[in-house]
Amino acid sequence: MITRFALFEGTVSPENVEAFRAAVYDRLVPLWTQFPGNTDVRVMFGEERDEGAPEFPLILAISYPDRATMEAAFDSPARFQSKDVTGEIVEAYFDGRIHHHVTLRHEFVA
Repeated sequence: MITRFALFEGTVSPENVEAFRAAVYDRLVPLWTQFPGNTDVRVMFGEERDEGAPEFPLILAISYPDRATMEAAFDSPARFQSKDVTGEIVEAYFDGRIHHHVTLRHEFVA
């Protein structure tokens, strides 16, 4: 299992936090959940952090069974549409950068 994270490193002004989150829920989550082959989509909004730590207003995690499935999802119409919508939301609310990380996932249930 692999998980691809999109880390939104930067800021959303306090007066725009709710609008930013609503735009993600209403406009992006429906697209992200359409990426073919994904096993789960997790949307995490930053609430607090250690002093001096970078700010991440949004962390997106989409998991896939393997790299080939993830790469196939990159060519889906939903992904191309989500890139356009993300650009609109970023322009309206977010000041920072987005970077992606692919991780090998292991789960340990207590």
